[in-house]
Amino acid sequence: MSIALDVAERLSAMPEASAIAIRLNVNTYFDVIQGIMDNFAAQKQLQTIYITATLPSQPIIEALEMLEIDLTNVHFIDSVANILMSKGDKRNDVFYVESPTMLENLILKVEYLLKKTSPEQKTVVLLDAINSLAIHNNPKILSEFMHILVNNLRSKHVYTIILSLSEHSNQEIDNMTSFVCDDTIIVEEPAQEPIAGGEEE
Repeated sequence: MSIALDVAERLSAMPEASAIAIRLNVNTYFDVIQGIMDNFAAQKQLQTIYITATLPSQPIIEALEMLEIDLTNVHFIDSVANILMSKGDKRNDVFYVESPTMLENLILKVEYLLKKTSPEQKTVVLLDAINSLAIHNNPKILSEFMHILVNNLRSKHVYTIILSLSEHSNQEIDNMTSFVCDDTIIVEEPAQEPIAGGEEE
């Protein structure tokens, strides 16, 4: 089974309003994103609120379009474009936050998008990625933000997915996500098949 389908299957097994941490690496990043957005969210007809904290929304949107992922029901909250001065073309589905330190504004933007949505529309909030927010924020403040965000979304029956890049993670970040999430999915690269005839007699 592909990484994308495996991630989607494991997410689909979680009850509504779950908070899930996904630990991945740079080589499995787009497989995981595809599993979340193209399989899990599409299958459940979920609106996706995508919080960008690592890359600006524009290159992510371009990559998702190349993967032919339908972005019709996707809204982006971009917390890094302003500090990198790379807003690019203004899009109606992108909402900008001044910087990754403005955690309260991130919550307010999520609240705004949820209020705009029909009560019947189910939603998943994707935070990409917690490691980047940890660079810009005090651990205690970040932990409090995570707790408020997840509890708030849980009360509204919204799925929360928090990505964590293993290359930039540490025990403190892992503990932070484990504390607020119901489960952690660890995505590893598939083992490489040995090359036939690779050894000489």
